[in-house]
Amino acid sequence: MSYAPSVLEGRPRTARQFFSSPSGLFVVLMGTWWLLLAIFHAFPQLDLWTADAFFIEAACGSPSGAVRICGSFPYGTQAAFIALRRVLFYLPAVAALCLLYLLIANLRHHGATYCRRKTRDCSVALTAFLLGPLFLVNMILKEVSDRPRPHQTDLFGGGNVFMPAGDFRGACDGNCSFISGEAAGAGWLACLIVLLPKPLRPALGPPLIAISLISPALRASFGGHYLSDVTLGWLSSLVVYAGVAACFEMSQPRRKLNPQTNL
Repeated sequence: MSYAPSVLEGRPRTARQFFSSPSGLFVVLMGTWWLLLAIFHAFPQLDLWTADAFFIEAACGSPSGAVRICGSFPYGTQAAFIALRRVLFYLPAVAALCLLYLLIANLRHHGATYCRRKTRDCSVALTAFLLGPLFLVNMILKEVSDRPRPHQTDLFGGGNVFMPAGDFRGACDGNCSFISGEAAGAGWLACLIVLLPKPLRPALGPPLIAISLISPALRASFGGHYLSDVTLGWLSSLVVYAGVAACFEMSQPRRKLNPQTNL
C-alpha cells in the first residue's frame, strides 16, 4: 500500500488517506468488532437461532423428573467434516512456519539480494499470528470468558446455562467458547492476501477467503462455537493484523515509509 508524496513529506493526511492506511483500517476494524459484540450481546437470539439450526433434538435415554433437552450436532460426527476440520486446524501453523522460513532465508541475504520489504511483511504477519490467535484468543479470552460452548449448555443437550456473548459469568472452567481460536487462525490466513503480488490477488484472494471461512462454519455446525464466537474470532485477527502493521509503520522514519507495509 503506497501513499501520495505529500504524506511522505510530512504534510497532513486526508481522511481518505488515513482510512486506507494501517492505522485507519485498525480504527475501522476495531470499531466494527466492538459494534458486533454489542449487537450479539443485545440480541442473543442470533446465537441461539444459528446453533438450533444445526442441532437435532432426540429423546433422552433415561427418564428424568427435570425438564431436559437431549440431542446432538450431527455434522460433528461425520468423518469427512472431522477430517476437513483437522486439516484446517493445522493450516495456519503450517503457513506461519513457511513465513518463518522465508523470513530467515531473507535475513541471510546481504546487500542487493536482501529485501527489506519482505522482512517487514513477514515480521508483521508472524507477529500478528503470535499476538492474535495464540496469545489474545487462546491464552487470554478463551481462559477468562467462562462462556460454555453450545453443546455444553442445557439448551443443546449439555448441563450449563447459556451465556450471551461478552458475558463472563458462565460456568466454563477453561478453553471456553468465547472467542473461537480456530476462527481466529482462519481470519489470520485471510490477512495473508496482502502478501500476495497485487496482480494475483483477484485470482487467489477469493479462494483464500473462502478457505478461511470454512473453519468457522464447521465450528458452528459442530456445536463447538456460537455464531458470535466465530464471527468475532475471525474478525479479531484482522484487527490485530492491522494494529501490528500500524505499529510497524509508525516505528519507521518517514524517509523509509516507501515502500509501505503491505495491508
